[in-house]
Amino acid sequence: MTLIPWRLGRSLLWDATCVDTLAASHIQATSSMVGAAASRADQAKRRKYENLDSSFIFVPFGVETLGPWGPEARALFKELSKRVIESTGDPRAGSYLGQRISLAIQRGNAASILGTVPRCGGFEDVLDFI
Repeated sequence: MTLIPWRLGRSLLWDATCVDTLAASHIQATSSMVGAAASRADQAKRRKYENLDSSFIFVPFGVETLGPWGPEARALFKELSKRVIESTGDPRAGSYLGQRISLAIQRGNAASILGTVPRCGGFEDVLDFI
């Protein structure tokens, strides 16, 4: 949540979710549409916060472990990038912000992928599979 007004005198409240692209509950949707799990996470967050006080602007920030971002996450990132660049005067600041977010997502990838791959034999079998 922002401590100062974000827009129209209202504070920004955002809630981030990183969903496993390869999870059994998402694989059918993610195999047919890029970002399907992130979009679904955005919708779930919207429902969760539907009764939020109107003094807040709520933005769900849904991303997937294998890279896709939800539409609202992309829009918020673009706005944040623009504001960081304006504030710092550094045209690379927006790119740096995107890299930091992407690195945070990638840290969770190993755990989610290892949790998805069937446990059959040693790690060597997994490397042969990949």
